[in-house]
Amino acid sequence: MASDESEKYDESCIFCLIAKNQDEETEVIKQNEELVCFRDICPAAPHHYLVIPREHIHSCCSLSREHIHLVERMTSMGRAVLKEQGITNMEEVRLGFHQPPFISVGHLHLHVLAPVRQISTCFEYKFTPETDSFVTPRLDHLNQRLRRM
Repeated sequence: MASDESEKYDESCIFCLIAKNQDEETEVIKQNEELVCFRDICPAAPHHYLVIPREHIHSCCSLSREHIHLVERMTSMGRAVLKEQGITNMEEVRLGFHQPPFISVGHLHLHVLAPVRQISTCFEYKFTPETDSFVTPRLDHLNQRLRRM
């Protein structure tokens, strides 16, 4: 395997396996050349999906300016999946990334949850926007953070 390819794929990463359609238990909801969307195995809301890049990126802390459009495409796919599932009120949607050490899988994944008012109370703390553990992909904040790098 070429070193370029090895940086983009981690054979020990479950999300890399899902991205390569090598996990038989995961039902992919939507995918394209760059992204894959599937249901979270421990849903915190009636609609709880994860959008991942096929490329192995460890976490939102690994993002750079070159990833801004990737994050935009991830949020677009998440919103598209919700619309396909009948969610039309985007005010009732929460999108975000967990930051280390609060990540369960070391592969960038965007949480897509709806409706917000139905997020399980036992999981609310994990999905509170703009906390140390959960950041929303607001481009103004992302741009600010990346400028400091």
